[in-house]
Order: sequence, then structure tokens, then C-alpha cells
Amino acid sequence: MSKTQIDRLGLRLKEGNIAEADLRVLDDYRRSFVGAYEQVVRTTRERLGVEATGRPAKSTTSIVEKLRRESIRLTQIQDIAGCRLVVNDITAQDRIVESFRGLFQDLTIVDRRERPSYGYRAVHIIVNIAGKPIEIQVRTPIQHKWAELSEKVSDMLDPTIKYGGGDKTIRDLLMSTSDLIASVELSEQRVAAVLAKVPPRDQLSNELQRELDELREDIRSRKDRTTQLLEGMIADLD
Repeated sequence: MSKTQIDRLGLRLKEGNIAEADLRVLDDYRRSFVGAYEQVVRTTRERLGVEATGRPAKSTTSIVEKLRRESIRLTQIQDIAGCRLVVNDITAQDRIVESFRGLFQDLTIVDRRERPSYGYRAVHIIVNIAGKPIEIQVRTPIQHKWAELSEKVSDMLDPTIKYGGGDKTIRDLLMSTSDLIASVELSEQRVAAVLAKVPPRDQLSNELQRELDELREDIRSRKDRTTQLLEGMIADLD
């Protein structure tokens, strides 16, 4: 199918003029991403030593819902196939995102930490393999927990919550926890930047070593409390 034919299919799906033949063609189209998806996952595993989890093809229902929800053409959807990496912390997130630049020639990086999507924070890497965009989500553990909370709220209370709709109180709660994550991880970045300039530990005074240890412990403690908060909110929903 040409790009024009694919987009015409997307328009019919968006407008609700769905024939059985269109669903079969859509199924063929989404499955055409499997080869590119497997190449991305394999390269990530072999070159970075990281195992990605994900799905080789977005469901037909999810594709139709996205077309109807957004002003987007079918050929513009970048997450028909995608995978996810959850890394240790925000500094590891920065490192692995940078590593992807050396793995694939045609890629786009979307940093949703700087411009969150309704509170959602992560880094998305869009890799183009033979005209097939594959989305790689790179998250820290607390970014991942927040995403799980958002998904749970969406599934149980209101599916529009993830896209800025629904009850304002719930939206504000999600935004406030997202802001808390941003504050914790910004502090973590700043501490990492300072530590990168500090001489080796054996060249530091005992007092300075103790102060640095206390700083690291404070960041770790704040991350643990944030994780416990998010886990508690998820458990309350369960």
C-alpha cells in the first residue's frame, strides 16, 4: 500500500466507516512493523546488554481510538510498535539515551521530562527502520511507577484522564505527584553533576566524605518515599 492509501484507510477508520476488509488491511499494516521491532529489540540487547519489553504491534482497537482522539494520520502514528526500558536512575537514563545515537542513524528523541504530557515523564526514542517508526520508551523506576498509576486511574475511573480530561481533582493529584518526581530527579541530576567534579574518594577528607554520603542518602531516601507514595496510591485503587 502507498502512503496515500494507508492514510485514506486511517480516515475511514477515524470517521467510523469501517468495513471488514478495512480491518483486515489494518491488521496487515500493523503486523508489517514486526520485523523492524525485532531488529530494534535485538540490537538493544546485543549492543547495550539491555533487555527491552514491549509489543511488536499495537492493537487495532488502540489504533482506531488514537485516530479518533488526535488530529493525526495513520502514517504519522509512531508507536504502532514499541518497547520499553526501565533504567536505574535519571543519570542512567541520560547515558542510555545518548548510547542510542550510536546504534541507529535515523532516530528522533522526544524528552518528555522537559515537556511532560499531562504529567507523564519519560524519554521516547523514535527509531526509523526501513520506513517503519519504532518507539522506545526509556523510564526511571519512579517515572514508571507514575505511568502505572496513571494507567490504573485511566482503566478504573476515566480513560480520558491520560489526555487531560476527567475529574480535575484526580488530574491535579496526578500532576502533583509528577511534579514531586521532577523535583526529586532534578536534585539527583544536580548531585550527580557535582560528584562528577569531585576528586576520588580517597583524596577527600573524612568530613567531606561524610557530607557526600549524607547527600546521596538524602536523595535515595526521597526516591524511596516517592516510590512508596506511588505504590500506596496504586494499592488503594486495587
